[in-house]
Amino acid sequence: MKSVYYTQGTCCKLIELDVDGGVVQSVHFVGGCHGNLQGISRLVRGMKVEDVIARLDGIRCGMKSTSCPDQLCRALESIAETK
Repeated sequence: MKSVYYTQGTCCKLIELDVDGGVVQSVHFVGGCHGNLQGISRLVRGMKVEDVIARLDGIRCGMKSTSCPDQLCRALESIAETK
């Protein structure tokens, strides 16, 4: 299932992701720290949604209350809610 999630509170403006059968197929961040976000995208590819959330949920960026990895968790949670 391909989705677009508009982030809040991060440099990244949106996340394009594809989840199939509870497994992350692809993630693409628009904006933000390009190299770091490419790394996160590659690391989570092939992981179960619940495993990604367990590892990345609650990560903060500096003084912000969220981060791009945390926003990825919000995106994955919103996909899980629609099923």
